[in-house]
Amino acid sequence: MTLIDILNRDAIMSVFGSTSKKQVFENISSQLSRLTALSTHELYEALMHREKLGSTSIGNGIAIPHAKFKNIKGLVGLFARLEKPVAFDAIDETPVDLVFVLLAPEGAGADHLKGLAQIARVLREQERIKKLRSTLDADLIYTILCEPQTLKAA
Repeated sequence: MTLIDILNRDAIMSVFGSTSKKQVFENISSQLSRLTALSTHELYEALMHREKLGSTSIGNGIAIPHAKFKNIKGLVGLFARLEKPVAFDAIDETPVDLVFVLLAPEGAGADHLKGLAQIARVLREQERIKKLRSTLDADLIYTILCEPQTLKAA
């Protein structure tokens, strides 16, 4: 599985103004509702519910919120590059400026986990993160995210 399997070009939000985690989820939910058959309210509630279980920030200014839904057929991703970092209750206390949301069907146990793992692997690459933070162009962001991973020797 690669990010091309999860993400399409319409699912890139290059910049938007948000001053809180709540506003981030409101903006993301609105965009996701245009990409899925789900309502903005349904998306927002699910993302907030998951976030209340524990922060989805993985550190280094990156968050991977995720939720499962009955009414979607496969994995759906959305990437947002925030204009200004937002407090996300991160374990490293670093505000978040890169958000990759993953939606999955309710029965997608292994696929959901594989999708989360793939997103985390891609967003661990420091050179890729630098590139993502250096542009506002949605097409370029998509290209950077979908570039093949760099393999490093152990």
